[in-house]
Amino acid sequence: MSAPDRDGPNRDDPNFQPHLDRDMVGYGRTPPHANWPGGARLAINFVMNYEEGSEYSIPEGDGFSEGSLTDSPDSPNGPGSRDLAAESMFEYGTRVGFWRLHRLFTERNLPLTVNACALALERNDEAAAAIRESGWDICCHGWRWVNHFQLSEAEERDHIARAVASLERTTGAKPAGWYCRHGPSVHTRRLVVEHGGFLYDSDSYADELPYWTEVSGRPHLVVPYSLTTNDSKFARNHFPTGDDYFAFVKDAIDMLWEEGATSPRMMSCGLHLRLIGHPSRAAGLAKLLDYVQEKGGIWVTGRRDIAEHWVREHPHA
Repeated sequence: MSAPDRDGPNRDDPNFQPHLDRDMVGYGRTPPHANWPGGARLAINFVMNYEEGSEYSIPEGDGFSEGSLTDSPDSPNGPGSRDLAAESMFEYGTRVGFWRLHRLFTERNLPLTVNACALALERNDEAAAAIRESGWDICCHGWRWVNHFQLSEAEERDHIARAVASLERTTGAKPAGWYCRHGPSVHTRRLVVEHGGFLYDSDSYADELPYWTEVSGRPHLVVPYSLTTNDSKFARNHFPTGDDYFAFVKDAIDMLWEEGATSPRMMSCGLHLRLIGHPSRAAGLAKLLDYVQEKGGIWVTGRRDIAEHWVREHPHA
């Protein structure tokens, strides 16, 4: 067996998976024409991250209280001490934020994708029913909102299986896609393909178009996600106001729309109930949704639709 390549993994290793190799080239200067429906210049997918109730917490036996992506991200409570303030910020997301976003999208008859943590939806039957009624498509966001790269391979396999079975019960259908918290482990994509039933995964931030990879000798579609046009910046003080959010995402839309005259792309806008669900921030989202509908030439759609379109228009070679 040859020594590992200084520029990448050892491709002679029988356990090497091509999808773990880094691709710094991608589509290069000639990306494929997306051929979005209706000749759209841009496909936009709004993503509701439904995580509240599945985060790290003392009641779940994790030994600490999660405060990430809240208005108080750094818990003053040390390990082993329950942070009731942080817990209540997560509760706000599903008690109030969910219904505000539900209203904004249903009033405008706009689709979105729900990145659903399975355990979280188990804890809110009314929200699960609203998601079923809306027809929004589901991307599995794990059994819980935890770091998959810290799980053992056996734990990951179990989390994937439990999540799919749970979401099928609560939403009435198996999830079309998969997306970890932040980033996957080196095993995740292989385990997702091994489990089967997924149309795509979004554990990549590497492109503005879907792309194919090979996993265990089988073609597998990746629909990249984005942390750039994402409301997580509210929690990091990069978006002080709803207008800042609107202006930032609008600039991205305008740039991609102009480029889309010859090279249409896709755009992911991640939303968190406990962040943009607050009224002053939701006002910026409302302005953005109205802007998108008024601009024209934009396909607002679900992630499943994007994946199915890509399979039809750009099948694996």
